[in-house]
Amino acid sequence: MSEQSTSPGETVPGETAPGGATPCGTSPGETIAGEGFHPHLHEQPPGPVTPLRTRLHHIRADALDGDTAQTGGMRRFAAVSGRAVGSEKLWMGQTHVAPSTASSDHHHGASETAIYVVSGHPEFVFLDDAGETPEEVRLRTSPGDYIFVPPYVPHREENPDPEAEAVVVIARSTQEAVVVNLPGLYALPATPE
Repeated sequence: MSEQSTSPGETVPGETAPGGATPCGTSPGETIAGEGFHPHLHEQPPGPVTPLRTRLHHIRADALDGDTAQTGGMRRFAAVSGRAVGSEKLWMGQTHVAPSTASSDHHHGASETAIYVVSGHPEFVFLDDAGETPEEVRLRTSPGDYIFVPPYVPHREENPDPEAEAVVVIARSTQEAVVVNLPGLYALPATPE
């Protein structure tokens, strides 16, 4: 069998997605070059599936759940959670930071956290221990920016804008929102690799 060289967006004749489905814009027997086909994955889950995990879920903006772990100066709303949709490895929601407000110092335990800035110019503050003494670092963001917060890293969010709230979308690697409020920021010591 010879390999074909294709450019992004070109199709490769003779390949189909699992179950015989074809990607949009392709004919049966064609896939989009560069799209992941994973023959090692099963077409069906390996075990029983709970009812919440047999369908897609649409969470409307007006249906977000405010009954989440909170940090002073912020309002968190859950969209995707174990309670709402049966997720097991992911939590996702919105955080609103009022004008001229700073959150309490906190971390998110063992969760990895990804943040997408929807509106405003929130700032994310942490202590970096890369130098001789820990130094406060302030990440200034704009709509469309992303922030990654590793597990256990103490930080806070601030909204310096005196008039407009800042809104971000958060995704965490745990089923529910984990928030550990702290009396202050501290730098995590880095261990040699």
